[in-house]
Amino acid sequence: MSDSLRGKRALVTGASKGIGLAVAKSLVQAGVQVAICARKDTELRRALQLLNESVPDSKSTGMVADVSKTKDVSDLFSFVDRELGGLDILINNAGLGIFRSTADLTPEEWDSMIATNLSGAFYCSHAALARFKQAGGGFIINISSLAGKNAFAGGSGYNASKFGINGFSEAMMLDHRNDNVRVSYIMPGSVDTDFSGKGTEEKSEWKIAPGDIADLVLHILQMPSRTLISRIEVRPSRPNKN
Repeated sequence: MSDSLRGKRALVTGASKGIGLAVAKSLVQAGVQVAICARKDTELRRALQLLNESVPDSKSTGMVADVSKTKDVSDLFSFVDRELGGLDILINNAGLGIFRSTADLTPEEWDSMIATNLSGAFYCSHAALARFKQAGGGFIINISSLAGKNAFAGGSGYNASKFGINGFSEAMMLDHRNDNVRVSYIMPGSVDTDFSGKGTEEKSEWKIAPGDIADLVLHILQMPSRTLISRIEVRPSRPNKN
């Protein structure tokens, strides 16, 4: 493994809960200065409270931002510049899932998934790459999904966005690997989060824990500079039997 991550500066998008919050917490505990964003102010404040409680002197920061909007992304990166003094790590985690048959999916729902899951990752990566160019390098990790290689009924919009993020990640890695920019993407299967928005508090022991994905993020970031983990597939070892 490489040297400690202590003192590095990271932005985690969509970090108010689930995978994003788990990743942000792991980074904070590793000594990284962390900024987060979320679309809702109440959820952002709650997440920041949890992060700062996990490491009392961490002083994590964040702002409300919708990564599907270029103006919000511009404001977010200006905020990161001011608060962190630069950026070393970008974790594109913000995501939206709406699951209906293609006939029932509305154009507005399609647009919202593509805008958040795919365009948002591009907007944030584009802003980060400009900063990495000046700094001499950096990391981008995109949180994708096994839905980016395995289509399923009711997932046309979500599948399209995740197939897209996988292709985008691989092309960006090839574009910038010689610029000391390491690009990786992680494709989880079923993760124990309320991603569906149904609000259930019931835990599913067979699912991947958000902290497991956070551990993979740290592993990627701590690899020696000579080595790039370009993609990871991760799935429950014993999936639920229907």
